[in-house]
Amino acid sequence: MFVRKAYSRSFIYLKSNPNYFYFHPKETAMSTNFIFFISSLFVLYIAYTIPKPEQHQPKQTNLVVYVHDYFTGHDTSAVTVAGKSGPDFSILQFGSIAIVDDPVTEGPTIESKEIGRAQGSYINSQLDGKGLYMVFSLIFTDGDYKGSTLEIQGSDIFSMKEREFGIVSGTGFFRFVKGYGIMQTQFMDIPNLRAIIKLNVTVKHY
Repeated sequence: MFVRKAYSRSFIYLKSNPNYFYFHPKETAMSTNFIFFISSLFVLYIAYTIPKPEQHQPKQTNLVVYVHDYFTGHDTSAVTVAGKSGPDFSILQFGSIAIVDDPVTEGPTIESKEIGRAQGSYINSQLDGKGLYMVFSLIFTDGDYKGSTLEIQGSDIFSMKEREFGIVSGTGFFRFVKGYGIMQTQFMDIPNLRAIIKLNVTVKHY
């Protein structure tokens, strides 16, 4: 009986006060803005307090080496393996292919300290015979970069004083490398196919 009377009184009160559950629009907007403001502060706090992963900047390395490319002599390090002229083919003829395992030294003379090998191939890809397409690995066997490699690719138009080539990848010290190099002929003996090539390499790596 008491519950019924209390319910009746509440119903009468609500009926006589229809705005009991009414929220004023301005108050609602202020509450929403306040919640949004607090949420934004929380997000900013999280963003600035969570440790950020360390960002490593690439290192730049410049090195100069000398490649001794000898097709004749007791110290031959390169050989022409295919060409269009049968047994008389030469790397100076269009279409010829050579395989190389050239010594790489710190200085321009063969007596300089050997720090690696240049292993790969040349293809004479120019109709007049004056340009080679080269792909080879610069393999460091001694010095600061021992055990590392640089992969070299590009065009060698040997009649030009300077030729630019690309560094397309690397290993060891030169992982994730990118860069370029400038090639210059230090010495050239065309009749005997003997040359010393200077490589000035600039690379960025991690």
